[in-house]
Amino acid sequence: MSWNPALDPDCPTGDDVDSIETVIVPRARDLGDFEVRRALPAPKRQMVGPFIFFDQMGPAEFITGQGVDIRPHPHIGLSTITYLYEGKFHHRDSLGTDQWIEPGAVNLMTAGHGITHSERIDGEMLKQPYKLAGIQTWIALPKDAEDNAPSFVHAAKADLPMLEGEGKSVRLILGTSYGEAAPVETPSEMFYADATLEAGAKLPMPDDHEDRGAYVVEGAVTIAGETFEAGRMMVFRPGDRVSMQAGPQGARVLILGGATLEGPRHIWWNFVASSKERIEDAKEAWRQGDWQHGRFQLPPNDDDEFIPLPGR
Repeated sequence: MSWNPALDPDCPTGDDVDSIETVIVPRARDLGDFEVRRALPAPKRQMVGPFIFFDQMGPAEFITGQGVDIRPHPHIGLSTITYLYEGKFHHRDSLGTDQWIEPGAVNLMTAGHGITHSERIDGEMLKQPYKLAGIQTWIALPKDAEDNAPSFVHAAKADLPMLEGEGKSVRLILGTSYGEAAPVETPSEMFYADATLEAGAKLPMPDDHEDRGAYVVEGAVTIAGETFEAGRMMVFRPGDRVSMQAGPQGARVLILGGATLEGPRHIWWNFVASSKERIEDAKEAWRQGDWQHGRFQLPPNDDDEFIPLPGR
């Protein structure tokens, strides 16, 4: 049986409980130039399906000459998805990928055994003010994929399925939902979609996935008579039929979830793994800094600096 951190076989089901299992209020973190709000992992919920990390970035405004400047750093045991609403930044990784991440596009970087990447604003972007807003998520890999080779896949906004009608539009970012399938292959069964709702529009949650959640980005939605404002993540009980309705100002909601993994994951810095030993091995490999022959290499076009291993 797959693992779900909040399921209890003795809990009542059906009409005996509310459809919303957990409400998560994100924790704000100041990164200096802009603020992020982290919904996952949370004290009562490490994951929703395979999604183990969920950060809302911004919205932020940068003046000329300033911007995101994240030096090369490592990952293991996860896939990252960066989905922007506004602005763009430059992704480079140890595979040699050199890709500008832009609004509406999908960029799935799978670390597997190990990858290094940087995220920066550079070039012409620094010569003008700009705004940045978006979501970064991590997907924990199944145990049989943790040692796979790293990869990076890009899909343009125009290539993603778009469902429209009855006052709503839903762009499928990853996985399968509402009878559609996104073009990028994922490491496990999941769904991830960006829904924009006009005032009063209703959106049913997909009912063909084990674990499901929704994050209100803008506006507000009502579910089972309760209203949830922007900056709230709701996690729903498996199997319940759930529908949300946008408030008078409309709403923008990210819905996500999928099959739960075989068990919990350990998280340390940028590493995710099914065992502490895997984390320790990755820490030591990064500490050694053998970029020529070791486990990690630096991006070939961004290898003058890197983020050292934290002391904690």
